[in-house]
Amino acid sequence: MRLPRRVPWAHISELEQICAWIFADGDDLEAKKSAVNRLSAWKATTALPHALESTLAILVVQLQDRSSQPSFSALNLRLAYASAIIRMVNGLVDPLQVGAFARSIASIAAQLGLPPWLVELRHAATHEDLPSLELLREAARESLSWLFHNYFQPTLNPSAPPPRSAALRPVAPLLKSYKQLMKTVTRDASLRKRQQGDIDVVMREIERWIAEAMVSADLANNVIIWGFDEHSESYGSDTKERAALEPLCDALFNIGALVPLAKKKRHAPMDPFLPTTSSKAIWGPLLNQLRLHHPVFPSVFISRAVYSLLGNSLQPDSAPEKEAEDSPRGVTYDEYLARWVVWAIQTWEETSEGENQLRKELLLALSPSLLPGKFASPEKIDILTTLLQTVTSGYEELESVAGLVFGSTRDVPEEGSCTNEPSS
Repeated sequence: MRLPRRVPWAHISELEQICAWIFADGDDLEAKKSAVNRLSAWKATTALPHALESTLAILVVQLQDRSSQPSFSALNLRLAYASAIIRMVNGLVDPLQVGAFARSIASIAAQLGLPPWLVELRHAATHEDLPSLELLREAARESLSWLFHNYFQPTLNPSAPPPRSAALRPVAPLLKSYKQLMKTVTRDASLRKRQQGDIDVVMREIERWIAEAMVSADLANNVIIWGFDEHSESYGSDTKERAALEPLCDALFNIGALVPLAKKKRHAPMDPFLPTTSSKAIWGPLLNQLRLHHPVFPSVFISRAVYSLLGNSLQPDSAPEKEAEDSPRGVTYDEYLARWVVWAIQTWEETSEGENQLRKELLLALSPSLLPGKFASPEKIDILTTLLQTVTSGYEELESVAGLVFGSTRDVPEEGSCTNEPSS
């Protein structure tokens, strides 16, 4: 639930009246003057959202352009139109420049559904020759049309479907490219220097994907920065960041990423209960960079891993179905993902908020699945038990709590035991 936001109108009907003045009849100059006067009065008493600021700027230029006694020369009109359009595009795009690496204005504008040619015109007016007056007039009309569909209509009719925005591109191809590059350099260290540039490019692209996902989270929650208090504490940066990192973690947990596709590559010694050395060499740098740029990443990583481990196996309405022997996602998948959870906690525990915070989060998340009455398979329970034993070992308070959980359910397997196939 979002907190109430401050608006310049006393009642929504006032904004509806302005919308009618602007868009009901494109040739009614008196109505547009009324809209300009009302918007100017609002601006004199309070800050306007960016959409209304842009609307006011464009209307003022249009009225001057269509005046019977124009006081602007053609060049001044071109400059005024260009300024209004540049400010509109920049004001929409700049607040969405989030993440560790900058994104192109065109890519952000595409997510917002801005016509690409408006972005190109903005670039030309800023860095190249000033566009023609006719082109700028058409850009002003297109800008008002976009504002009508993306600001006025959604604000006046919140229950209406939001405007369509560009779909978020999949992150799996980026992870695949990263994996291929890292496999190359881990097999032949002499190629590291040659491939490092390409690796850096892919890692930056993954960070840009996270920024795109954060914008998509805004759009999905109907939150666009118009200049008010939409980004309140109830929907802050942490919430957006988590919403972007969750699908990234899910993609990392897909078979073929953190968990190798071939089952024979999932075999590792039970002590230490960690991924193989080659897996850590491939994925460790990316995971550590994500943790560096996103403080909430460790918590999101653990929570999504637990969600993936538990899956549907703990639903009370049905007994678990045993994985087929040739299923790529079975006992060996769960065990290997559990190894990554141990690695993450041991690697990042010093960055978590509070002492042993990640270990406590994992204990709280997994304990209910080990209580009596749950329908998890014995193999799954053994893996979860081994995971909890490993992360709580050496921490007296956590060991005590885990011991209560184990003691209330079933005999605890010997430490290090697991139903997975023996390593080879």
